[in-house]
Amino acid sequence: MTEGKKLKVAAVTEDGIALSNHFGMAPAYRVFSIQDGHILAGEMRQKPHHAHHPQGHSHGAGMGHADMFAPIRDCQVLICGGMGSPAYESALSAGLQVVLTGGEIQAALQAYLAGELQSDLRRIHRH
Repeated sequence: MTEGKKLKVAAVTEDGIALSNHFGMAPAYRVFSIQDGHILAGEMRQKPHHAHHPQGHSHGAGMGHADMFAPIRDCQVLICGGMGSPAYESALSAGLQVVLTGGEIQAALQAYLAGELQSDLRRIHRH
């Protein structure tokens, strides 16, 4: 990272500790403010999410992927354990760098900041 570089990273989560394996079902983001490679602050933000039923899943009344990204419009990076291909494409269109990986948020964030985190595109679910 360059001197004075500010960055916000959002991690998709169900419990604030582990990365969620399904973006659409997760109820929250854990958002980190980073400057010069150092974590300054972290906060939880609510995330609109899908409702699942026996026939598949729905976005709710009029809700789309753009609504799910609204709480993190100030972020540049999204780290997630997995997501559907429509959500992945929507995230890229929203200007987010998407990194797909598993495990705990803190470990993934540290690996990202060290330049050691590789995105695993096999974690994209086909819808």
